[in-house]
Amino acid sequence: MKSALEEARKAFDKKEIPVGAVVVCKDTIIAKAHNLTETLKDPTAHAEMQAITAATNWLGGKYLTGCTIYVTLEPCAMCAGAIGWSQASALVYGATDEQKGYTKIIGPLLHPKTKIVRGIKVKECKDLLVKFFKSRR
Repeated sequence: MKSALEEARKAFDKKEIPVGAVVVCKDTIIAKAHNLTETLKDPTAHAEMQAITAATNWLGGKYLTGCTIYVTLEPCAMCAGAIGWSQASALVYGATDEQKGYTKIIGPLLHPKTKIVRGIKVKECKDLLVKFFKSRR
C-alpha cells in the first residue's frame, strides 16, 4: 500500500484525484499507476484501469490470477468490474468511497475467488483525498 500511496501523491501533484494503484505478483510489483483522467481527458483513466493494463502487458495475458491489486480508494463499479474480469486473486484497498464505491452496487462485480481486504492505511489514504478536495473548494 505504501507504493500505491506514492502513486496517489503523484496524482495529487498533477491535480488529479489522488488515487494510486499497484499490482503485485509473486512478491514483485509489476505495475504502478495513478489517476490520469484529467491529463488524458479520459473518464476511464482511473488508477486501477491503468495498473491492470500495465500488469497484463507485463504478464503477456489478460488475467491477473495470482496477483494482488492494492489501491488507495475503494474501486468504483467500472474498476471493480475490470478487476473481476482480470480474475485478480486479491484486492486490497485503503479508504472507503462512500459515494461511488463498488460496494454501493447490488450484486457481485468481483470474481468469486477474489479475496478482499479493506482499510489498509485508511488514514493516510483518506487524508490525501480530503487535502485534495479542500484545495479545490
